[in-house]
Amino acid sequence: MGPPEERDEDWFTKVYAADYGHVVKYGQRRLADADAAAELAQEVFVIAWRRRREVPDRSLPWLYGVARRLLANEWRARRGAPDLLPMTDAGLLRKPGVSGADATVGVADLQAALATLADLDQEILRLVGWEELTVAEAAQVLGCTRTTAAVRLHRARRRLQDAMSYRSGSPAQQPVLARPRKVM
Repeated sequence: MGPPEERDEDWFTKVYAADYGHVVKYGQRRLADADAAAELAQEVFVIAWRRRREVPDRSLPWLYGVARRLLANEWRARRGAPDLLPMTDAGLLRKPGVSGADATVGVADLQAALATLADLDQEILRLVGWEELTVAEAAQVLGCTRTTAAVRLHRARRRLQDAMSYRSGSPAQQPVLARPRKVM
């Protein structure tokens, strides 16, 4: 992609075609509603068009960062937890022919263990595992240094491993991970 002066409609069309699907999947992993994920992606690309001179040549981590900030703003505005996909429906995310972490067996168990971790641990693991970013790219999304992201990833992996080990224990020892929210 060329210098910022050449960031015209052709440039945007190429970025959109290359990264739209990835941004939608990013949203689907964080929202229970596929339509909400598509709306998030649309908003991300509106911002990308407006700020096209700031978008780096490797645009995907930058787009994920925008999506992450949009979700954080929305969650803060609602002052509550995001709508989560019920654990019983987590298996619906697996589709034949899907590559990456989604194709593995035990997605529901992994999501349940992830739910026990802090938000920042969940995000670094998702960025590197599901979104398949490098540590440096994940650092860009999170707004930290590569070293900080590497340390966070190492610690998050250890915590996830501990959570997965705990989940494999007897059902009587497993905590209740989520309760339905009361609608007021």
